[in-house]
Amino acid sequence: MPPDRTTYLRIKRMMDLIVSIAALPIVLPVLLVASIAIRLDSPGPAFFIQTRIGLHGQHFMLYKLRTMVANAEELKATTLDSRTVHFKTLDDPRITRVGRFLRKTSLDELPQLFNVIRGEMSLVGPRPTSLNLATYEPWHERRLEIRPGVTGLWQVSGRNAMTFDERVELDLEYIDHLSLANDLKLLGQTVLVVVKGKGA
Repeated sequence: MPPDRTTYLRIKRMMDLIVSIAALPIVLPVLLVASIAIRLDSPGPAFFIQTRIGLHGQHFMLYKLRTMVANAEELKATTLDSRTVHFKTLDDPRITRVGRFLRKTSLDELPQLFNVIRGEMSLVGPRPTSLNLATYEPWHERRLEIRPGVTGLWQVSGRNAMTFDERVELDLEYIDHLSLANDLKLLGQTVLVVVKGKGA
């Protein structure tokens, strides 16, 4: 890895920690209120934990606020087209009332700040998938060169209904143009997308 890229990754990690830890005093009360609302709205835990693929293909447990019914995974095969089950959609019949709001505002992603603090994720990067690594084609694997992100290029692209290949193409575009300026730009664009109510 070239020295300039190594320096970038070190600074990026420092930025991830500073921003995530600084945000905790605001995030924790929001998580508390959201957790209560989730539990009142539907039976089941407040948090959704799922195994995802991270840096260099390593698996980790990703944290999110639960936005679907408790048996959502069991219902996946019968309610969604197999070609679209990997994409976030607001018309998924498994989504709860509170979950719809959490997704619309992207508040369901807030617990991933703990993944960032733990070093499993970054604030910006390719979104981690739950796909089996064996299903990756060789060119897909480049997206695993850096830590997955809470947000990324495809989240701010305005295109939600993309194939996995199209998402990977955007991930590789991000990787080919790594810079702190680009990361800050994507974070700013993410805030604008969320404020406008388009999700992220």
